[in-house]
Amino acid sequence: MKLKVGDKVVVIAGSSKGKEGKITKTLRNEDKVIVEGVHIVKKHKKGNGQETGGILETEAPIHVSNVMLIDPKTKKRTRIGYKKDEKTNKKIRISKKSNEKID
Repeated sequence: MKLKVGDKVVVIAGSSKGKEGKITKTLRNEDKVIVEGVHIVKKHKKGNGQETGGILETEAPIHVSNVMLIDPKTKKRTRIGYKKDEKTNKKIRISKKSNEKID
C-alpha cells in the first residue's frame, strides 16, 4: 500500500466522491483506509450500565483504490512513485505529477 497515515487524499469513487480528508488509519490486510470526515455511516449501539446507547455516526473504511493522494505542490490528485535517494540510498515516495518528494 502506497498511502500512509497523515496523507491528504481525495475520494475518486463512491458516494463520497470529491471529498477530501486526511488518512487517520490504514487497514493493510484489507487494503482499506479510514479518511477523516469521509464515508460517514450510522451505527446503532445498545446502551449498558456505564454508557448510553443511541445512533452513532462513525467513519467507515474505504478501499484504497477509491482514493488518490493530493499533490502538495499542485493541489491536484496524483499517483505515487518511488525513487532512490542518492545521499541516503533509501527509497522515497515521489509525486508523479510534479516529481516532488512526498513527506
